[in-house]
Amino acid sequence: MKLSLMVLALFIGLTGCADLQDAGRTIGQTTKEVTTEIGHATRDATKAIGHASRDAVKSVKADLSDEGEKNN
Repeated sequence: MKLSLMVLALFIGLTGCADLQDAGRTIGQTTKEVTTEIGHATRDATKAIGHASRDAVKSVKADLSDEGEKNN
């Protein structure tokens, strides 16, 4: 009787562990996908800001050199 209860408890425990493991795997995979998307969006935004800043600096330099040529 005691042995059968222990076996039953062990079986229920192992089945519960498998469910927890599956849930943990699902959460981990979802977290990985979300953080990857956030990282890619951050990379793209940073790249766009960098390009816009570079273009603005080039434009200001061109305007300043045009003004310098007019004054000479």
